[in-house]
Amino acid sequence: MKMAVLDFGKTNSKLFVFAQDGRILDERRSKPSWIRQDGFSVLDETALHDWAVQAVGEAIDSHGVEGLMVSGHGCTFALVDDARLTHPILDYEQEPPAEIAARIDRRIPDFAETFSPKLPLGFNYGRHMLWLQAVEPSAFTAAKSILGYPQYWSWRFGGRAVSEVSYLGCHSHLWAPRKRDFSSLVDAEGWRDRMPAFERAGAVIGEQRFGGAARPIATHNGVHDSNAALHAYRRQELGPVTVVSTGTWVVVLNPDCPLDALDRDRDMLVNVDVDGGPVPTIRFMGGREFAVISGDWQGTIDRSSVQQVIDAGIMALPSFAPGGPMPHRSGELTGRTPSAGERAAVALLYVALMIDLCLDLIHSNNTVIVDGGLNNGGLLASLLAQLRPGQAFMQGATLEGSATGAAALAFESVGREFAAEVPEPVRASTFAGLAGYRDRWRGLIADRGMAGAAVGGAR
Repeated sequence: MKMAVLDFGKTNSKLFVFAQDGRILDERRSKPSWIRQDGFSVLDETALHDWAVQAVGEAIDSHGVEGLMVSGHGCTFALVDDARLTHPILDYEQEPPAEIAARIDRRIPDFAETFSPKLPLGFNYGRHMLWLQAVEPSAFTAAKSILGYPQYWSWRFGGRAVSEVSYLGCHSHLWAPRKRDFSSLVDAEGWRDRMPAFERAGAVIGEQRFGGAARPIATHNGVHDSNAALHAYRRQELGPVTVVSTGTWVVVLNPDCPLDALDRDRDMLVNVDVDGGPVPTIRFMGGREFAVISGDWQGTIDRSSVQQVIDAGIMALPSFAPGGPMPHRSGELTGRTPSAGERAAVALLYVALMIDLCLDLIHSNNTVIVDGGLNNGGLLASLLAQLRPGQAFMQGATLEGSATGAAALAFESVGREFAAEVPEPVRASTFAGLAGYRDRWRGLIADRGMAGAAVGGAR
């Protein structure tokens, strides 16, 4: 059996074909387009749908794919009637007008209930739901179902509206992890009756025929991308692990962190795994920050450039994107002006230092698995292993942990084995002066009033 996985990221959308032995047999990529419409930034859903249909059809023709699974980025919802969207899908990177924000933010439940901090823009998608309801109430009146982003695409291709706990529990303000039920906001706004029945991520919820295929293929209920990556490694029985999932966002998930250690002011929160269990999490927009600092660097990063940056003391100080553990500081570079290659090295060192800080804050002292596109070539993981010699580090055998976890959920749901490759041990880098560079970076953070940044941790 072969499975197609549509992995809808904020920056990149991908189609992978998985075999049951975990191999990726084929892939196709596109970029979602976000357009202006009626005063909002919204998804060009038609363009993304057309690309997905073509990509899945080609996968069926080339590989005999029998199922379609979806993985999706967080912070995004869809309102649908029986056949279509009742409003275009909002881009989570936009802030409601100040006067509306002042009204809706008073209705957000307390952190103690949802473990979702109050974040800017649409980083809590319940906040964007309140905004849209305030200015376009007819979109809610017409909606039969409120769907998470992966569930929208599963509905689009499978015809059945369902809910899924890992997405609803992803810092949305809509879920109360301790109760394992909807939050008080859902009932206060009268949304519960439009929340469809739950199905586990990966469950078959319908089928569709693509292109000239002789028969339809099964559509599986989608999953939140970082929680899919967590599932990919947990199912391999590796013992207690912290998963560092990298992409547009760097999401650090440590199921062993005490809930009372979470600091709402540092973008620390509870995610929810595919079985409804709480997963303490800290995150920052690392992929976006890497692009800003590096000037959209796309190539490999030379190790000699990393050493030059460390020797010269060139540093990036947070933050270069909204959210994260230091959300109220504007990013800046210190030291001499770097070359283009050095800027990329500065950016990668910044991401490594931020992850190192996040691992401290999330109380990580177990095995760390580094996953995703920012670890291309393994340099990021090796930097972290050098920074934290007291911990074991591993890295995904591929860069696509989210898609791999999504595929595993789909195969498992139909009783098929799925033998993904186990992660590989990481060899620590040996850059001279890296520990001192980290100490100076944390000192500069403390000097700029970023209280509590220089905390102790496992090393």
